[in-house]
Order: sequence, then C-alpha cells, then structure tokens
Amino acid sequence: MGENTKIEWCDHTMNFFVGCEKVSPGCDHCYAESWAKRSGHPELWQGERRRTKTWAEPHKWNKLAAGAVTRPRVFTNSLADFFDNQVLSEWRADAWDVIGKTPNLDWLILTKRPQNIAKMLPAGWNDGLWRNVWLGTTAENQEEHDRRWPHLKAIPAAVRFLSYEPALGPLVLDADAPLDWVIAGGESGPHARPMSLDWMFNLRDQCARQGIYFFFKQMGGRRKPFPEIPTGLMVREFPRSAA
Repeated sequence: MGENTKIEWCDHTMNFFVGCEKVSPGCDHCYAESWAKRSGHPELWQGERRRTKTWAEPHKWNKLAAGAVTRPRVFTNSLADFFDNQVLSEWRADAWDVIGKTPNLDWLILTKRPQNIAKMLPAGWNDGLWRNVWLGTTAENQEEHDRRWPHLKAIPAAVRFLSYEPALGPLVLDADAPLDWVIAGGESGPHARPMSLDWMFNLRDQCARQGIYFFFKQMGGRRKPFPEIPTGLMVREFPRSAA
C-alpha cells in the first residue's frame, strides 16, 4: 500500500488538476465522479476542469526518494485525465515541468484518451529523456482495447501498462504486444457489474505466455470485504526499480 493512497500498486497519488467527462462504459460508475458529488463539486464531472494547489508535494517525495532503496511510484491524475484536450495546455506544461524536476519518482500516467498522447508529450520525449514516466491506457472490454491500444503502442515509453478495470468483458491482447504490465480487477461499489473469473484466468495465461506482468487487484462486487483472490490467480507486481 502507498504512503498516501490505498491503491496497492503505487506509493503516492498526485492530481495536477481535477475534473473529467465520461467517454466509455468503464466510466459509468466512476469513483471520481462520486468523489466530486460527495465533496460538493458535481460540476467537475459536468464539463468543468480545475487546477489544484498542492504542487509542492512531489518535490518533497523526490527529495526523500534520493536515499530510498526503490523508486516510489506516483499515480498521476487519479481524479482527471492527464491527456484530456479540455484541460488548458499551460496546466499540462507546468505538470511536465514538475515531472521533469523529480527524476527520483516514477510517474504512472493512465488515460482513456491515448489518441491525444502524441500531441501532448514534452520536448525531448523521443530522445529518451523521460525515463521516469510510465504510460498506460484503460481497456475495460475488447472494443475499448482495440480502439485505444494502437495509440499507446505507437508511443515509445519506459513502461507501457494496461488497466483492465473495471473488467466488463473478455479481453484478448495482441499476440506481440509491447506491453509490460496489466492491472486487472472487477468493479466495486453499489452498482458493480459482474465479472467472470474465466476472463481473468484467460488474461493471466495470455500474460504468462507473453512475459507480461499481471496484477490482479480485486474481485469487486457490491459487498465488503471483497472475496479473496482465488487460488491460481497470481499477483505479480511490476518489479520495483532501484533508486
């Protein structure tokens, strides 16, 4: 578990800006939309975007990480989409500046808009100067995978990852996918849609054949605590890099 997040596969979360709009079935029961409503800002999921104010934290984490055994991971914009074209380009440029100045941190950027990545990358990207940035896209079903993955596949990155969460249908990966990691899990919450364990076992086997790390996060469902992970579904976190 992270230092300031309950997300198992990262250490920190950093939202440079907040707000989004629904773009696919995986967004139907968005936890971030629920957060916005609970906090009294439903407008953040009705077209408004807002820049945050806590941009000094990453510099503190970076300083602490200089003496760490492994590099901390930062899930970037868990309450927004970093490659949202409705966000001011100046905000994104400032975010890239922070990321560039915190080389001891690995920044994990997950998007449902990979078609925008190429035109929103910082200078020097293709020269290999941004090795601390991992790029991922969400693929909740085969249709979204086939629509989004080709865009991410075309972008050079230190690590490419896929979020199969919430899993809403079976998924078949490209046979030669230059993919490093898959994070998978069922949907949680009061309106959770059902997930088949067959989907997970099948995807696990695909990952094993292709040498892709496979992290099974949760069964999901409406009740807590969630059912335990079934025997046979391995949980392989992407290896931690030395600091």
